[in-house]
Amino acid sequence: MHLFKAADIATFSVLFTAHLACSLKIASALGVLEWTPELIAKEDYFQGDVDIVNGGIASLYGDSTVDLGSNSETQLLLQFGSHRNLRSIGTVAEVYYRIVANKKSGINSLVDLKGKNIGAVRSTSSEYFIQTYLSTVGLEPADYTIVNGIGCLQEPCGAATFPAMLRDGRIDAIGMWEPSVELGAEALGSDTIVFGDNQTIYREIYNLATTTEKLDDPKKREEIVQFLRALKQAENIFQTDPQKVITRAAEAVNTNATLLEAVWPVHKWDVRVPSDMLDVLVDEDKFVAPNARRDALPRESLAALIDPSVLDEALQT
Repeated sequence: MHLFKAADIATFSVLFTAHLACSLKIASALGVLEWTPELIAKEDYFQGDVDIVNGGIASLYGDSTVDLGSNSETQLLLQFGSHRNLRSIGTVAEVYYRIVANKKSGINSLVDLKGKNIGAVRSTSSEYFIQTYLSTVGLEPADYTIVNGIGCLQEPCGAATFPAMLRDGRIDAIGMWEPSVELGAEALGSDTIVFGDNQTIYREIYNLATTTEKLDDPKKREEIVQFLRALKQAENIFQTDPQKVITRAAEAVNTNATLLEAVWPVHKWDVRVPSDMLDVLVDEDKFVAPNARRDALPRESLAALIDPSVLDEALQT
């Protein structure tokens, strides 16, 4: 029988612990609500070190130390056009966008947005939502004016933000992610009309993405799998007992818990690979491609962007 000395056991223990230690770097847009389940996963469930930095999917190609990036599906498509090693491995959140409009501008139905100024962030999911939603009533991009600006997370909202522009009459409506829409509604008060609560036309799919190189590294892949497990645990709390996390999530994005609670219902907190993900990407790439100065990608190319195998591994345990 081989006998180990105490020193040998201690050395083995150190090496084994080092092998098991997990360390991930995630780049997310820290000024939006969608990334906050990542924070709860990091602090409450992930057994290892996680560094979450401001950025997004593009950070995977600007910083080789970034392992995961999260953004909307428009940014996913924008990066995939020039980086075919990009892979979407699951959702962090899905958000049903809304339009808030000013009744004083003569807006009582969606078609009344014809000829109006609509606040949206150009070349993003915000502008895509506006185009998609207004097309349902026969409006084309030439029928209205997109006015660029910035979002606001809580009052007081600066002059360049959409809620302030709506309040001051510089725009007639806002269409984008939260909480700017909710703040716009609060700014208008009784003059508010909101479109999009039916949650059927469009939802932002906020992706968690990585690269094939990261996934081909067995150790890094296992760390990513473990983070997905932690994220799934965190989002179970977001779904079943949001009061436990709303205050922490609000603090993470410099908003207030009351405002976040108001927009919670338009957020779907669930780590998954949506069954219609490929269909969404095919349709949406027709919008992204001209902005990226390329042709729309064929369905078979876009299919490679989606990798459900990592989440499958995470859910096996």
